[in-house]
Amino acid sequence: MQDLYPRLLESRIREALGDTPVVLINGPRQCGKTTLVQLHGQDLPYYTLDDENLLSAVRADPAGFIRRIDRAVIDEVQHAPGLLRAIKLSVDQDRRPGRFLLTGSANLLAVPQVSDSLAGRMEILTLLPLMQAEIERRKNHFLEYALGQNWPTQRVSYPVGEDLVTRVLIGGYPEMLARPAAARRAAWASAYLKALLERDVRDLGAIEKLGDMPRLLAVLAQLSGQLVNFAQIGGQLGMDGKTAQKYLGMLENLFLIKRVAPWSSNELSRLVKTPKLHFLDAGLQAALVRLTPKRAMADRTHFGATLESWVCGELAKALSLTPEPWQIFHYRDKDQVEVDFVLESTDRQIIGIEVKAAATVTHDDFRGLKKLQTLTGKRFISGIVLHDGDQALPFGEGLWAVPFAML
Repeated sequence: MQDLYPRLLESRIREALGDTPVVLINGPRQCGKTTLVQLHGQDLPYYTLDDENLLSAVRADPAGFIRRIDRAVIDEVQHAPGLLRAIKLSVDQDRRPGRFLLTGSANLLAVPQVSDSLAGRMEILTLLPLMQAEIERRKNHFLEYALGQNWPTQRVSYPVGEDLVTRVLIGGYPEMLARPAAARRAAWASAYLKALLERDVRDLGAIEKLGDMPRLLAVLAQLSGQLVNFAQIGGQLGMDGKTAQKYLGMLENLFLIKRVAPWSSNELSRLVKTPKLHFLDAGLQAALVRLTPKRAMADRTHFGATLESWVCGELAKALSLTPEPWQIFHYRDKDQVEVDFVLESTDRQIIGIEVKAAATVTHDDFRGLKKLQTLTGKRFISGIVLHDGDQALPFGEGLWAVPFAML
């Protein structure tokens, strides 16, 4: 057990189990959910619905299965969404905290058969692939530093240059980290995605053209970091825009991709403007576009989109640890002034983040952040240019150049 990577979500899981009857750990396959729930549920019986015989029995009589157990860890519960209704009835009769610890490899609220919510009875936490702080066995202080603008001033020794490229292309899946050779990581990623599409997509709804999903993933990998155009994506695959949007939604519910909505001071307009597309794990995106460390070092234009998705994933992981919800947006106005990421808290505090795949930062790199600062006024906490350098430096009131290592 000492060889396991520490997961920073553990404290939130312990807290939830202490006062909530049902705790669900949502996240992609192979990111460490099973290991984590087995550690936190060592005194509970363990069931996995990847077991076909158990799954058949549970689907045939979910209420009977739950009646026979008092407390349990149940893995991959998305395979039997009817089980949630049985759990709801059980916890309505016995509201002891920590009775059921569940995992799901799909966004359970998006599974069509889940019609009755466990609202008020279940807390949902998201576990994504390993964040850099967990790989380094450290705490993550990025949001704390950004809010307080108290960035450490000492120079960092890593990751910069080639080390940064390698870290980004490996991503955060433990199996990818265990493979030192890029070719072996690409082979695992290919097998992982193939198994995921063949096994888990069906749980999310009817797919008329399942064979198109690998091609769709390949197209989306090339478009990572760009604005989403469903008609364009569908046209490349011989499907209409609505079908492309439906399939993309399924990939999002499997925690493979993330649509980053546009930020606007008018919240209604956010719903109709165009989102950006990012892969939640840069290692998978890099494998799909066959981006090797050698190619990335030779041509940083190929690396830029993957780096931006890596930052998106690291931010999503950091924000999943905060008790107060934060949302991730992007900003782009009619004059094409952009900010890669806009973080907004529930009380409308704003942190802007630009990604620059270079070590040198100039005042021109803060153009979008200054525009955002003007738009948001006192709500603006900080504007950050993440760069491939080794030191955090102030660039004016609320504006900072910060090394990627601070993630």
